Amino acid sequence: MGYFKSTLRGVSWMAALRFLNRSLGTLRIAILARLLTPSQFGVFGIGLLVLGFLEIATETGINVFLIQERARLEKYINSAYIVSIFRGFLISFSIFILAAPISTFFNTPEAYSLLILTSFIPLIRGFVNPAVVKFQKNLEFNKEFIKESFLFILETVVAIVVGVATRNEKSLIVAMLVVAIVEVAISFLFIKPRPKLKFERELIQKVINRGKWVTGSGILDYIFTHFDDVVVGKILGPFYLGLYQNAYKISSLLVIETERVFNKVTFPVYITISADKKRLSAAFFKTTAVISLGVIVLGLILIVFSEEIILLVLGEPWLEAKEVLKVLTIFGVLRAISNSTFSLFLAQKKQELVVLITFVSTLGLVLTIFPLVQKYALLGAAYSTIIGTLVSLPLSVYFLRKVFTKK
Repeated sequence: MGYFKSTLRGVSWMAALRFLNRSLGTLRIAILARLLTPSQFGVFGIGLLVLGFLEIATETGINVFLIQERARLEKYINSAYIVSIFRGFLISFSIFILAAPISTFFNTPEAYSLLILTSFIPLIRGFVNPAVVKFQKNLEFNKEFIKESFLFILETVVAIVVGVATRNEKSLIVAMLVVAIVEVAISFLFIKPRPKLKFERELIQKVINRGKWVTGSGILDYIFTHFDDVVVGKILGPFYLGLYQNAYKISSLLVIETERVFNKVTFPVYITISADKKRLSAAFFKTTAVISLGVIVLGLILIVFSEEIILLVLGEPWLEAKEVLKVLTIFGVLRAISNSTFSLFLAQKKQELVVLITFVSTLGLVLTIFPLVQKYALLGAAYSTIIGTLVSLPLSVYFLRKVFTKK
């Protein structure tokens, strides 16, 4: 099957998965937004910020490494599992220790118990069989769809049931815990090869060394994606953090998710044709054109009907997020187009290029966000994300040209 058909088939499955995921996520938010206050969503957001940062900070690049390697999964599966378990313990312990100072930093005492509960999530996730990556590696996106859609449905049901019963933000964390346990079970019952607790020093070292650039890009991308949340939460408080995060989720529902679907599919496809620069170039520019057209159309819909969408999804109390939703949608369109280069660079084993581009974006955001938030509040945070994206575009174009012109 040609690369275009493989990509099209993969995109279809991943688009369906993302649509289901985001539809269920929207349903979950729509129901819980009528049970929980923006402040409660802000407390939950603090828990996600901490969990997300520590997961990214300790990211070993296992999945990227296993997909890039042409060797059979069996060779590295035990080493990947050891690294994954150690990483899970490290993140869990870090959240547990940092729970008190973090809740003090945000002046939100109610975040403490939520963070303690959150600390169990990475501990459980660490035991997931790394062989789950085989579906993406082998372009078996139909199997990926079945597994992930089941987990998404389960998380939504648990979050809504517990949320209705307790009217507490911890319902969202409880749902994540349940899904983590079930995912571990699925990864061992239905996916082979199954790892063993076997310490292989040289292979472990290779996994970690190859993944160091993925770790760097992950940390920078997380800072770029969530530093605005930290600033909003610290300066404006949990109420505005709740507004901002849900506006971001709506803007990413259609726009950023489109880019993520294509990147997940094109990464393994680009690897298979990486030696043929002519085919690779044609595949990349076709994909980027489709992404650009799609996100621009979806972005216009979100901007024109922002008020109606907020009323439909979140309800009238959240209308204050209308203007920031429009700005975040523009950011989403720009980010989706610029990030389409990342899967190409990773396929070429040029992780360092992704790091450099993300570093420039992060620098642009960090340098502008404080004065902009102080002057324009929520809108200022959104403006800084656009600035961060725009300043890195020339670098992306330069590296892209270099990849295709290098003999």
